[in-house]
Amino acid sequence: MPERWNGVGLALLAAVLFGASVPLAKWLLGAIGPTTLAGLLYLGAGGGVGLWRLARARLVTHRAEAPLLAADGFWLAAVVIAGGLIGPILLMAGLQTTPATHSALLLNLENLFTLLIAWFAFRENVNRRVASGALAILAGAVILSWRGEFSLSRPGALAVAGACLAWAIDNNLTRKLAMADPLTIVTVKGLVAGPATLVLAALAGEAFPAPALALTAGLIGAIGYGGSLVAFVLALRYLGAARTGAYFATAPFMAAATAAVFLGESLTLQLVAAGALMLVGVYLHLTERHDHAHSHPDMDHDHRHRHDDHHRHAHGPDDPPGEPHAHAHHHARLRHAHPHYPDSHHRHEHPRT
Repeated sequence: MPERWNGVGLALLAAVLFGASVPLAKWLLGAIGPTTLAGLLYLGAGGGVGLWRLARARLVTHRAEAPLLAADGFWLAAVVIAGGLIGPILLMAGLQTTPATHSALLLNLENLFTLLIAWFAFRENVNRRVASGALAILAGAVILSWRGEFSLSRPGALAVAGACLAWAIDNNLTRKLAMADPLTIVTVKGLVAGPATLVLAALAGEAFPAPALALTAGLIGAIGYGGSLVAFVLALRYLGAARTGAYFATAPFMAAATAAVFLGESLTLQLVAAGALMLVGVYLHLTERHDHAHSHPDMDHDHRHRHDDHHRHAHGPDDPPGEPHAHAHHHARLRHAHPHYPDSHHRHEHPRT
């Protein structure tokens, strides 16, 4: 199933880009206030991806992605508030008093929260193997919390956990937008959340940094946040929220390695043990197989696609040439059986097992 492996690769790319940005952001916290830094990171993400979107418009002659629709406005607003405002502000506040290696591994809670919301609120299939993987990841986070001078009850750790919950809500809501153009989603999210957060920072009395520091934060945001968000939205198309979150759980390992190299923080045996348990959880997700008879309803929609088994439609004279492409098309009712995951075409409900 090439779509699944495309999703895995994109989710891992999102993890690498975001994971590397965590200790780099902590490095800037001494010179930039936490709320200001959160705003600059998202402004950089929106600006960087916005430039990417403009460049694509000049290079690609046919419509490669489906546009956002007016009906998507509610979900996009919720995504901006949860993931673009609340999450980054809580993370930056937590990083002030929490070592970067601890914060990096605590970010695995985002995976657990994402899975629980996907399971209970959106009825995404979560079988015993996926649930066992989530428990392994949670066990790693618990081991981390047992460090002598570290406690989840401290405000910094609680702020990081709160950021994870906000991003878990964001992940599940973004799933409803994943068939639209990811560059547009990230551009809007960054260019709305970034300036709004900077206004909050100014109202709180935080000073705006020197231009060189602001530009550095923007560049980190463009790559670590913007690139990561685009890859994550694309991965949601292929894997659904719970599984994309599981693969994204590799982000803390890149963050911890970056913190050790650039910030001089140590990788203790306890951190290694916590990381090993989290890797076991990711492995369980990677080796899952889900196969049963299922039905696709009769429907019309618009998204980027190739003419695979789920796209056997005729083209009109105005439809774009080449593949992949995006245009409105019709799906006839179809019932079949094959290995699949909660991608954009397999969002049917399952009994909770």
